[in-house]
Amino acid sequence: MGGANIPSRHRRLTPGSGTADTATPKGFRHTHMTRSTAAPPPEPKPFDVGEALQRAHAHWNAGQADQAEMACQQVLAVWPGQTDATHLLGLMAYTYGNLDLAIAHMRRACQAPRAPGIYYSDLAELCRQRGLLDEGEQAARRAVAMNPRHGGGWNNLGIILQEAGNLDESRQCLERVLALEPENPQASNNLGNTCKRLGLLEEAERHWSRAIALRPDYAEVYSNLANLLTDRGEYARARDMARRAIDLNPRLADAYINLAAVETAAHNHPEAQRWLRALLGFAPDHVGGLAALALALKHLNELDAAAEAARRAVAIAPRNAEAQNALGLVLQALGQDAEAIAAFDRAATLPGTAREQALISRASLHMEFGRAVLAETEFAAVVAEYPRSASAWFNQAALRRSEPGDPAIGHMRALLGPGGVQSRADKTLLHFGLGKALLDAGDSEQAFRHLDEGNRLKRATIAYDADGVSRWMREIAAAFPDAPIAAPAPGGDTATRPVFVLGMPRSGTTLVEQILASHPAVHGAGELPYMQRLIDEVGPFPAAATKLPADRMAALGAAYLSKVTPLAAGLAYVVDKMPANFLYAGLIPRMLPQARIIHCRRNPVDTCLSCYSQLFASEQLFSYDQTELGGFHRDYQTLMAHWRVVLPESHFLEVDYEAVVEDVEAEARRLLAFLGLPWDEACLEFHRTARPIRTASVNQVRQPIYRSSSGRWRKHAAQLQPLLAALGIDAE
Repeated sequence: MGGANIPSRHRRLTPGSGTADTATPKGFRHTHMTRSTAAPPPEPKPFDVGEALQRAHAHWNAGQADQAEMACQQVLAVWPGQTDATHLLGLMAYTYGNLDLAIAHMRRACQAPRAPGIYYSDLAELCRQRGLLDEGEQAARRAVAMNPRHGGGWNNLGIILQEAGNLDESRQCLERVLALEPENPQASNNLGNTCKRLGLLEEAERHWSRAIALRPDYAEVYSNLANLLTDRGEYARARDMARRAIDLNPRLADAYINLAAVETAAHNHPEAQRWLRALLGFAPDHVGGLAALALALKHLNELDAAAEAARRAVAIAPRNAEAQNALGLVLQALGQDAEAIAAFDRAATLPGTAREQALISRASLHMEFGRAVLAETEFAAVVAEYPRSASAWFNQAALRRSEPGDPAIGHMRALLGPGGVQSRADKTLLHFGLGKALLDAGDSEQAFRHLDEGNRLKRATIAYDADGVSRWMREIAAAFPDAPIAAPAPGGDTATRPVFVLGMPRSGTTLVEQILASHPAVHGAGELPYMQRLIDEVGPFPAAATKLPADRMAALGAAYLSKVTPLAAGLAYVVDKMPANFLYAGLIPRMLPQARIIHCRRNPVDTCLSCYSQLFASEQLFSYDQTELGGFHRDYQTLMAHWRVVLPESHFLEVDYEAVVEDVEAEARRLLAFLGLPWDEACLEFHRTARPIRTASVNQVRQPIYRSSSGRWRKHAAQLQPLLAALGIDAE
């Protein structure tokens, strides 16, 4: 669900119906006369409204705004509310950025009994830009009723209906424009946008290609193609298209948002933030840019800054559904579930196309907080309203256990068939959802047909160098001496003691964190990015980090504590369960002498099977190919064997998932003793602990311990041969 991809539309405003006259009016000459010889003054010439309007349009077309406005005001002084003068003033206000004044003028222009339909069309477009979709739709319908052959009116109605989510009628309107004006590149662009939102990617691309053929320098279309290519996972081409759009029109806001969306999809969140800040540099109040920035900052875990950007977007446009949804996602990340639900509810009731995503976000929030029944009910409502919603089907499959003959399996299969979803992202979601549902239903062969395809689609979108990662892990081990290091001296009296729970994903890290977080002295903070970020700032790891003097190490530790201490909310211990921190285990005691490290282990094949069947929200680049996954696990085991020798027992504890499953109380007591904490019975009721969980284990840790996941790989051994070979395990 991320930053959002933004379609670039082309709207029409009509410069007015008056005939341009480029002649400028002559000035008056002052003549001195005597009373005795002065002739009688001539009769004043009647004011000619038509001539004044011609002058107004001539001045406006010549770029003489002040003279044009003066001519309009002269007309209105003689004829208050004159339609053409009022309309031209509206165009002037729009051109100079005063949208509210422009709308006010256009409304007055349309009140005249003989106001032409084209003025209603212009009012419709201005209302759309202000987010007044209902009023805009009414004006646009009036315009096309008055002049059914005016392509501009159908165009403006089409893009209003597009934004309102009435996509089928939007498509009909825009097809009508092309029937009237087959060589109109703007209509082809807008029709492409509607087809994209309908999920008709091939048709969208065809219309956009037509628009470029008619107008090769059409920046908006290149921006839209970037949007499309991002959906297909073709990130390099998407970047090229978005940058070309920016080169053609450096102030095209949508292109910056779409370029940021490419970087977000590629998990390059700092780069996404950079492009969004470039947009806000010249358009500081751009609501879409602020909403996208909020989501980019959320990905970087800069939640206070994210909330500030989202709230600013909502303050500027309270009725913007995308801004409300972004605010809800940030509040959700902050753990403010009641406020987040309120924002999702607002987004779901506002005009636009954000309703589906807002409903999914709300159901996902309930799932995070352990409200499984409510979450399942809401996902069911989403698929009933949006039967093509791949995200809703995927989440529903993750939440519930499927039985043979589950109708959801048939629905997901149909969406992958002819006439179904076309985007790579949607297909990937459905293949993973079907894989999970079919595993539940006991159909291993069919389950892996979908899991293999889902993983293939995902793997094609990422750059992962398995050999390079293997070399890097060997370099990490070589950078630290083989001999055991002494227990670090206490690092001073700190209010918060970090606990790092690390290991492979899906190895029990969430379960161990949940057990610890059930103790009244421990806060479970989830997967925090701070350790990696701090080490990356030093320079290439391990070379740069291992050469740091003691005072710099202490400064890095202090910087880490400054991030996590507020999260602990006064509790003595805070758990950081980022699994990948196993890479930095040798550095942690030097940075944070008071820290403790808990390594979670699990059967290698069960671990890898669980990874392979999971579409991760965050980067786990090694996980989407059985051979690469097995190779990564072997490299991880080698590195952990090194840490087992190097790290002092007082600071390093290993916990086996299978042991926790077999005797949770014994292992919970062992964990608390390692931290120096007294026993608390709440640790046995970990599944009842109310806290948000945002990992792939969100549903499992809400249940009491179950043993069915231990050794489950054996029933799928025939489908796991590449993994078993990479792990060096004989299935027999």
